[in-house]
Amino acid sequence: MPAVTYPDQTRFALRDGVTCLTTPAGAVLLNPPRNEKLTGLATGQLQALKTLNRGPATVSEMAAAAGGDDVAGLMDRLADGGWLAVTMRNGGRDLYTIRPFGQPASRPTTALPWSATLSKFAVLHRDSEGFVLEHPRAWCDLRIHDLRLLALLDGLGAADANLPIAVKSQFADDLHWCGFLVSDADAEDREFGTRSWSLPDLWFHRRSTLGERTVTWEHFGPTKWAKGQFPQPPARKPNYPGEPIALPSPDLAAKRVDDPTLTAVLEDRVSTRAFDDAHPITLGQLAELLYRTARTRGTQPAGEGEELLSRPYPSGGGVYELELYPVVRNVAGLEPGMYHYDSFDHVLRPVTAADSPAVSRLLKSTSATLAEGADPQVLLIMAARSGRVMWTYEQVAYAAILKHVGVLMQTIYLAATAMGLGACAQGFGDTAAFVTAAGVDELEECSVGSMIIGSPAPR
Repeated sequence: MPAVTYPDQTRFALRDGVTCLTTPAGAVLLNPPRNEKLTGLATGQLQALKTLNRGPATVSEMAAAAGGDDVAGLMDRLADGGWLAVTMRNGGRDLYTIRPFGQPASRPTTALPWSATLSKFAVLHRDSEGFVLEHPRAWCDLRIHDLRLLALLDGLGAADANLPIAVKSQFADDLHWCGFLVSDADAEDREFGTRSWSLPDLWFHRRSTLGERTVTWEHFGPTKWAKGQFPQPPARKPNYPGEPIALPSPDLAAKRVDDPTLTAVLEDRVSTRAFDDAHPITLGQLAELLYRTARTRGTQPAGEGEELLSRPYPSGGGVYELELYPVVRNVAGLEPGMYHYDSFDHVLRPVTAADSPAVSRLLKSTSATLAEGADPQVLLIMAARSGRVMWTYEQVAYAAILKHVGVLMQTIYLAATAMGLGACAQGFGDTAAFVTAAGVDELEECSVGSMIIGSPAPR
C-alpha cells in the first residue's frame, strides 16, 4: 500500500472508542471486538503512542520526543488500519476530519478521473458538531469544519479564492479514498444493485442496524436517552372533543371455542380488493375487529414517569405508539367520517366530518389498491405517536415503528379472516391529508400505515 504524505499541520487522534495500551515490549490497540498488537516498536514510537493517548497531535509534535524514530510511518500504518481520526488543517485552521468506523479501503492507485462526482448515496447533514458527510457503504464519515469545502462537493473544479490547489487536491483524493466519489454521474446506474436502492432506503437500512458503524449499545437501541431530560409522552392520547360512540365488546371466551383454527386463518388469508357495498361491514363487526386487535388490555408503571401498555399485538418495549383512525364511508349503523379509536375505553371519538376535503383525499388514496378504483368501506389508518418510541430508542425508533405496523397489519388480517371480513394492506398513504384531518403535528403523530376493511364481494 503506497505511503501517504500528510501535510505538516495534520492532526492525528485515536478514533472514538479506541484505547491504546503501551508496555515496554509494544502496544495493543483495543476497539472491541477488534484488537491489534503492535510489536517491534522503537522507544520513540511508543512515546508517540503515549502522546496520542493524551489527545490529538501532529507528527512534528510526536516526533519531537521520539528521538528520530519513524513516527510518520507509524501514523500511516495506524491510519490505514482505521485506528486514527485524521484532521487536515491549513493556515492554522481545521479543514475536515476523516472519522473511520470500519476497516479503510485500499488507497486508490489510479488518478482521480475528471468525471468523478459525488455518489448518489452521499448524505451531507448538520448535527450538534457541525456538518458531516456520510455514505451508507463507506467505511468512515467525513466531518467538514471549514465551510468553504462545501462548494467543492458540487464539483471538484469549483472555484474558491481562499483554498489552495493543494487543499482541493487533497480533499478530492480523500473523498475518493473514503468512497464518497464515483467515476461519473452514471456509474451507479449501470449495476442493478446500486440502481435499485434509493438513498433514503439504503441510508435508513444502515443507520437502523448493527454493523461496522454501530457495534455497541451506547447510542443504539433502548437507551432511554430522554429520561431525565424530557417527560415520557403519555400512553394515552388526549381525547377528541365530541360525544364518543360506545362499541360492543365481543365474548372472547366464546371466540376461543368458535373461531377457526390458526392454521385455517393463515391459509385462508388473502388481500381483498373487491367489496360488497350492498351489504357493508356493520358497526358491531368493526367494533369486534378493533377490540380483538388493538384494544388496550392493561397498563403498567415502569419506573418514575414511565408507563407501559398491553395490547393484542407485540410492541418493542411495551410502549405502544400506534393509534387507529377508522375513516368511514359505508358502515351499517355508523355515520360517515373520520374517527379515533380510543383503545382504553373501547369507543370511537369523532374527529372530522365526511365532507372534509382531507377525508376525501384519504379515501381517494386507496384508488390504486381496490378493484376498478373503488372507494373503501373503511380505511383504517395507523398513526404513530412517535415520541412514545423515540423517548426510549436511539437510531432504531422509526424502524421499530414500521415493524409494529407490520405486526398490527398481520393481526388485523388474521382477525378479519376469522370474522369473514375482507382486508387489504396499503403500501402507501396520504400523510399530509392525515395531518390535516387529524389536526396533529406531524413530528408528534404521523400516518405510518393503512388497511382497507369491509365486507368482501361474493366470489
